[in-house]
Amino acid sequence: MKVPENDDPIPASKLLLVSLLDQIQNISNFKGKWGLIKSKLLGLQSQLVDLSDFPSSLYNPLAVDLIRSVFLTLNDAVSLSRKCQNDGLTDGKLKTQSDLDAVLAKLNRHVMDSEILIRSGVLQDGALSSSSLKKEAVRVESRNLITRLQIGTNESKNSAMDSLLGLLQEDDKNVMIAVAQGVVPVLVRLLDSSSLEMKEKTVAAISRVSMVESSKHVLIAEGLLLLNHLLRVLESGSGFAKEKSCIALQALTFSKENARAIGSRGGISSLLEICQVGTPGSQAFAAGVLKNLASFNEIKENFIEENAIFVLIGLVSSGTVLAQENSIGCLCNLVSNDSKLKLLIVKENGIDCLKNFLDSSPNPKSLEVAIEFIRHLASFPPIAEALVADGFIARLVSALNCGVLNVRIAAAKAVYELGFSLKTRKEMGECGCIAPLIKMLDGKAVEEKEAGAMALSRVILYVGNRKVFQKDERGIVNVVQLLDPLIQNLDKKYPVSILSELLHSKKCRKQMIAAGACVHLQKLVEVNIDGAKKLLESLGKGKIWGVFARP
Repeated sequence: MKVPENDDPIPASKLLLVSLLDQIQNISNFKGKWGLIKSKLLGLQSQLVDLSDFPSSLYNPLAVDLIRSVFLTLNDAVSLSRKCQNDGLTDGKLKTQSDLDAVLAKLNRHVMDSEILIRSGVLQDGALSSSSLKKEAVRVESRNLITRLQIGTNESKNSAMDSLLGLLQEDDKNVMIAVAQGVVPVLVRLLDSSSLEMKEKTVAAISRVSMVESSKHVLIAEGLLLLNHLLRVLESGSGFAKEKSCIALQALTFSKENARAIGSRGGISSLLEICQVGTPGSQAFAAGVLKNLASFNEIKENFIEENAIFVLIGLVSSGTVLAQENSIGCLCNLVSNDSKLKLLIVKENGIDCLKNFLDSSPNPKSLEVAIEFIRHLASFPPIAEALVADGFIARLVSALNCGVLNVRIAAAKAVYELGFSLKTRKEMGECGCIAPLIKMLDGKAVEEKEAGAMALSRVILYVGNRKVFQKDERGIVNVVQLLDPLIQNLDKKYPVSILSELLHSKKCRKQMIAAGACVHLQKLVEVNIDGAKKLLESLGKGKIWGVFARP
């Protein structure tokens, strides 16, 4: 029987199915196989009824293709049933059994595809052209593509994946809509595909989802299943697939559980290998994953065992700007509170690489991680001396004048760490760090105010720098403003420390009082801020002596 060309194929399929169920009762050969086929037919019969309830099943391409395939399979089953009713199998026992297995597999596939199609909701959607809103059109298209990824032939799924990638690349909003329609679990299941091409495209789609902040949690919810798939790609995938896998892993490596899993499965070794021999893009993203992993103390030992310091410093000296940034960020996380690793970085020529990066970076925003690295290194006095000798003070002063907020904050914190001796503080003042730090005290962000005050509290310990500070008319006023309890999340010990160093100057005391320091200090004394009481008492004495001095 031919597939109906113009008429509704569902009734024809129903008739064929009923006829087949009747014939099965008369079959004497392979009764066990036909029993399994009968159970599949009963399920399919119910699904055909459900499909007929949707008017769109007449024109929806997915439904039309599925029903056409069902009809052809039923035709094959009818032919087989007739052969099996005869005592002598005309095609032989083995050939007939093979044909039965093929029909049973097709029926099983049809039952699964029908269930997916009915549940997907695509048969409830109108035609895309009738949609007046782009969002609704994308939603309908997403559901259609997600369904196509689950049913039909491999060629059909491959075509659907190409269309999905195009949709996701258009707009972040498209990604969010596709995620809301349930694309992520479907993509994760497709990673089991035997087709290398399909697997690579699936990894590309997952990496695109990972680049949208509001969608990352859906990937994270897939847990170790997704993580293991991506790690296998790192080991044996193509350069393209490895790069996309690294992009996705960046979104999955902020949890301790995932970090441990990667460390225990040899993931750090694979990532470091990519940093050495991968494409420029994959090197940058692999370093980004390593940067996230290095923030967990539990797996730092894995980095040491794999000689990561040597590899990362090599990437700082020869990688792309993004690869350099991520490598420095990784080193920064690794050396935190580890003097031995700091010394190892110096031994491996890390300071020269850092200096070259600072001097050649085309993007001011990329300086933040390098300045932060300086701060970590400077917390170890022997290395701090080497940094000063290598001219890093001038580079920090330059960063204090940067137009990027986070760079200024990082630079001020690095100045605080580097100001370990009077000689260094003197050099900082001579290089011009006082003025930009005073300016930071008046910044909009509390973080900038605090960082500026932190740095000044140390730099001003050198008497020459105090003289420079006093000459700036904004200095005292800006510091006193920081005492205001209304400015929250700012450590008051830093402005208190700065003002305490300036008490020897009568002029400075007058400026403090005039700016309202006593009012703020009284409130700080009530909440036991260190040094506030002593500073308030000193200013109070100054006021009394001022009264007696009047004629």
